[in-house]
Amino acid sequence: MAKGPGIPKGTRDFGPSEMVRRNYIFNTIRSVFRLYGYSPLETPAMENLSTLTGKYGEEGDRLLFKILNSGDFRSGLENEDLLSKSPAELASGICEKGLRYDLTVPFARYVVQHRNEISFPFKRYQVQPVWRADKPQKGRYREFYQCDVDVVGDNSLFNEYELIKIIDEVFSGLSIRTKILLNNRKILTGIAEKIGEKDKITDITIAIDKLEKIGIDKVRSELYEKGLSEQSVNDLQPILFLRGNPAEKLDELEKILSGTKTGPAGIREIRSIFEYLENDNCGSEIDFDITLARGLDYYTGAIIEVKALDTEIGSICGGGRYDDLTGIFGMPGVSGVGVSFGADRIYDVMNKLDLFPDYAEYGTKVLFINFGKEEEEYCIPVLNKLRSEGISSELFPSAVKIKKQMSYANSRNIPWVIMAGENEIKEDKLTVKNMDTGKQDLIGRDKLAGFISENTGI
Repeated sequence: MAKGPGIPKGTRDFGPSEMVRRNYIFNTIRSVFRLYGYSPLETPAMENLSTLTGKYGEEGDRLLFKILNSGDFRSGLENEDLLSKSPAELASGICEKGLRYDLTVPFARYVVQHRNEISFPFKRYQVQPVWRADKPQKGRYREFYQCDVDVVGDNSLFNEYELIKIIDEVFSGLSIRTKILLNNRKILTGIAEKIGEKDKITDITIAIDKLEKIGIDKVRSELYEKGLSEQSVNDLQPILFLRGNPAEKLDELEKILSGTKTGPAGIREIRSIFEYLENDNCGSEIDFDITLARGLDYYTGAIIEVKALDTEIGSICGGGRYDDLTGIFGMPGVSGVGVSFGADRIYDVMNKLDLFPDYAEYGTKVLFINFGKEEEEYCIPVLNKLRSEGISSELFPSAVKIKKQMSYANSRNIPWVIMAGENEIKEDKLTVKNMDTGKQDLIGRDKLAGFISENTGI
């Protein structure tokens, strides 16, 4: 028997009810972005591979989805190339483009390409899908949406503070209790200097970023494999397990890293961010986490990560400062900082914790039952009035059996059904049925919009 159609692993279809919920998330996030003065931007799904490679570290490069060249992609390859070249070498010869891995690198490319059209500081937000050739698992997909907000062209730490405020406001709006973790790449570099392994900073950050997931023993093994000495690993371990509140940990780190070149600068920056937050009323828990690394090569300053407190799913938002990213594209000296919200993980958290409000369940809010031509003509002006008031409404297109029309309303989770038969038309009224309670009210046509708005709570 022929196998039916399917979709690639790590991707998903989203039906209408799911999209209503997802759009609730997107709209909440966008509204906060706009509130803080950020403007929308979109970039192509695919970029030149030269734009993407070398920006995410060795692990990131392996996870890039590459696109075969159009036409005869084998042109220029000899048979011996297929046998002698590694997969990465082959890909470089037959693939010139790739699907974007995140939204930050394409954003940096955009800034460089359009530098003469941009006023700095440039504040943008971007809500689009990204792709990673990762192993699919719970909370990890090959295609997923990111909701990015970045500001470039200004190095003030006020920007980090405002991003934390945006994070707090977004998750407050979505009713997700969160913990915001902060660190600084300069502190990590200072730690690498302190243990005598400055050249291994990338290996160290990749390893310690996995500490919570795989434990200290496996992190130690990974560091040994990367060439760190036992003495260096032993010196590193107690630093990773410093305890106390942010001020206490920073005080202790200040002593440890006092003789390093970059560590003290990172400590000063973290202290400044916490000073902004001192008298604030953020609802999220905020902490300093020495082990937070986020594993991406382009971070140069603050690192931010957000976790949901009431369910284990990994990071649901993260980012940091990337002073050198545009320099890779020939535009040095442009500082930037941003965070990315993982819409798919946020959806999973809200779904699991049942956090979607009732009105986020509705697509269509009102369905008019179709009894025939005369009733259609009676209902159409009211239908148009509701739509003009911003209330999504439908008239069932055919005068089929009432049972079928009611079944349609139930399957679509439509909360209100409107009926206008011979008696209602004579009285210039409508029968309004609440599909949740079964209660029916007889009201005038001109009062329907107000009734729906008042009783739906939107």
